[in-house]
Amino acid sequence: MALKEYLGAIVMEIDGKDIEVESVDASHSTGRKPVKTMNKTGKVAGFAQGIQEFSLRVTVPIPATGDLNWGAIKGSKITIYPTTAGGKRVSYVDCFTTSVGDKYQVDREAMRDLGMVALNRYEE
Repeated sequence: MALKEYLGAIVMEIDGKDIEVESVDASHSTGRKPVKTMNKTGKVAGFAQGIQEFSLRVTVPIPATGDLNWGAIKGSKITIYPTTAGGKRVSYVDCFTTSVGDKYQVDREAMRDLGMVALNRYEE
């Protein structure tokens, strides 16, 4: 069996500026919704196409000075790419912030949790 290499750490850029990041959770909602009808099979009849959504959940450390105004981000491009060769760059365009929260823990650095939405996603 051949040894496989997997992608590890990533770099995140917002509008071309490197951002220190602890984690990024990206999700894509297809927008499809089941169409439920009263029929003798008791099953879903099909689906209706809804609106797609690209959501990002980002956790960043809070710097002592020079923090970004996270709540003001709108129309930004976020690019995520692996630090090793072989991985694809993924860009989220027309991003805007929907929520900003702070997290403090014992024996850990202060973190900021960000909720973001993108209008589109591209692999480069």
